[in-house]
Amino acid sequence: MNKNEVNTAFEILIEEIEEVSNLLDQEAEKMVKGRDYEKVKNLAEYGERLKNFREKVKALQDEWQNIFSTVVPKSKRRRRQRGKLGRGLRTPESEFFKPILQSLVELGGKAEMQVVLKKVYEKMKHILTPYDFQPLKSTPTTKRWENTAQWARYTMVNEGLLKPDSPRGVWEITEKGRKYLQNS
Repeated sequence: MNKNEVNTAFEILIEEIEEVSNLLDQEAEKMVKGRDYEKVKNLAEYGERLKNFREKVKALQDEWQNIFSTVVPKSKRRRRQRGKLGRGLRTPESEFFKPILQSLVELGGKAEMQVVLKKVYEKMKHILTPYDFQPLKSTPTTKRWENTAQWARYTMVNEGLLKPDSPRGVWEITEKGRKYLQNS
């Protein structure tokens, strides 16, 4: 299996985890409306376990990429064509980092999620795949690329590139995020 096939497997696994997470969110919303707080508590615990599992898978994907880039000489690697991902595969989360950071800088350092996503779309529309534009099964009003961008934001918060304590729905760059952008 080459690097692209392994990354494809990781991306598919991460996407499935996110799909289950979205379904849990919907179920929790129903339980809150029905005031079944015990079930909400249980779903929250499952959600936390799922989030931790996703982080482990993401860490394994990063570890694989580091091993592959260290062990396999560049001359032996297959080149990945930007925006030409395998059928049924979304644009990787990491591709969203730079456009999100650029958008936030252009917006003065912080902005509401929807404003950021509009700017990100303009920067990425040339590399997004047809698969990225499909709606999520769990949330038909959300396109796959928007969901991936939101998960990218989550990862960027964990890496210190975005502030974790911004008001709900507001994305805000950190000094570390600005340095990351300058170095990329």
